[in-house]
Amino acid sequence: MPQFEFQGRSGNGQLVDGEIEGASTNAVAGLLMDRGVTPISIVEKKEQIDVLEFIWDRFDLHKISIEELLMFTRQMGALIRAGIPITRAITGILESVENPLLIKSLRDILEQLESGRSLSVSCARHPKVFSNLYISMIQVGENTGRLEETFAQMGEYIDRNRRITQNIKTALRYPTIVIIAITIALVILNGFVIPKFADFFKANALELPWQTVLLLNMSQFFIEYWLHMLVVLIALFVGFKHYTRTFDGRLKWHQFIINAPVVGDILQRSFMARFARSFAMAYSAGVPIVQAMGVIARSIGNDFIGNSVNGMREGIERGEALTLTAQRTGMFTPVVMQMFAVGEEAGNLDEMMTFVADFYEEEVNYDIKNLSDRIEPLIYVGMGGVVLVLALGIFVPMWDIAQLAGR
Repeated sequence: MPQFEFQGRSGNGQLVDGEIEGASTNAVAGLLMDRGVTPISIVEKKEQIDVLEFIWDRFDLHKISIEELLMFTRQMGALIRAGIPITRAITGILESVENPLLIKSLRDILEQLESGRSLSVSCARHPKVFSNLYISMIQVGENTGRLEETFAQMGEYIDRNRRITQNIKTALRYPTIVIIAITIALVILNGFVIPKFADFFKANALELPWQTVLLLNMSQFFIEYWLHMLVVLIALFVGFKHYTRTFDGRLKWHQFIINAPVVGDILQRSFMARFARSFAMAYSAGVPIVQAMGVIARSIGNDFIGNSVNGMREGIERGEALTLTAQRTGMFTPVVMQMFAVGEEAGNLDEMMTFVADFYEEEVNYDIKNLSDRIEPLIYVGMGGVVLVLALGIFVPMWDIAQLAGR
């Protein structure tokens, strides 16, 4: 209900004011009279609009973090395990949720459940929150009556992905900070420092080496065309975002990611660990292999690898063995292929895929720990090159001036 600001007189004639909640001005006047206050003025309080929040709502920019999804999943699993009905569980979780997207989604899911729809169908209406794998696992949990186990499995799966993602971000944090610092330093040098030296060199009419001429020309180009450079960078960024929203663009970008130097191999194995973990979880829950492959391909997070998974699904639909289709993709190492063959032959494919996921995750964690050692030499070489150019371009002419002054 809206809020109203009021002024009035109490029974002894004193002026009182404040805020009160009511359906209308007449309803508020009645409430004040019941309290012994004679209203003088009642004005509805206009709700202040948060411009930033309005923009995020208008353009649908809200996102849910992996931590928030993990917390929701674990809370749902715990509440369902305790015997609390799903509608009551979601209502209770809503009281502690702060993410606008999650609040909006949970309210809609609650309405859908109250109207008779299933939880999986209700969650499928919100693809920005729940992935295809998440929805399929909920559907299996509903069909088997083991929904609490499904949420426990999804919580463990999300937590593993969260830890791998955080480890990769942590390993890349130092190089990223160094690169940003170097970029800022170069902007300051080109915009403010080198122009001062240019005036000094021009005043002394010095014969400058090519390194100094290069620095001065770069600085002058930066000063004259910095706005054009900024516009070009923004245009390139917007064009890149638009291109990666297309199917072909996203496919090529995701292929470049897993083939990128230094980090590409780590990212590829992290995606393969996610594939193996997802497959093991879906297979053990009773999801048919063909359906599991289709779901995993859409939710693995890399369209290039997802395209290969779709190729495996099509091969299985034609009646080919899983090991043969996996070998055709070229994504798996010989050791992993042996695990595939053993699991398919022994009938414990979910256990073997869990071993594959553990195998990949151990390799990823080991490489992440050594990632900084692999990147730091490249950073030092880059910094050394920048310092060398500055030393040759700035300090050599200054050294010549100092020698002339000494003579």
